[in-house]
Amino acid sequence: MTSSSIVHVTEATFDQEVTKRTEPVIVDFWAEWCGPCRAIAPVLDELVTEYGGGLTVAKVNVDEQPGLAARYGIRSIPTLLFMKGGSIVDQVIGAVPKAQIKKKLQKLS
Repeated sequence: MTSSSIVHVTEATFDQEVTKRTEPVIVDFWAEWCGPCRAIAPVLDELVTEYGGGLTVAKVNVDEQPGLAARYGIRSIPTLLFMKGGSIVDQVIGAVPKAQIKKKLQKLS
């Protein structure tokens, strides 16, 4: 469970896929109709590749998983939660530059 990957999570799989991981996890709350969400997706793909084995991106479709969005108080998308050891360490709301996401990830390492 330590390889870099992008996983699509549901309420049923969230704890196993996100909170139980030891490597940093970015939880991406998004929706199909959200333009900024589509804009940030390739950036997250690039980061997973760059981090080689030390990063997981967990994608949560807020339309399909409203309970998870409510659990984390998500009011705007995209929202990225930066988690380590099952705890939220930081977050970003909106489509932000790759450099800003990398800076937050460096704090988790």
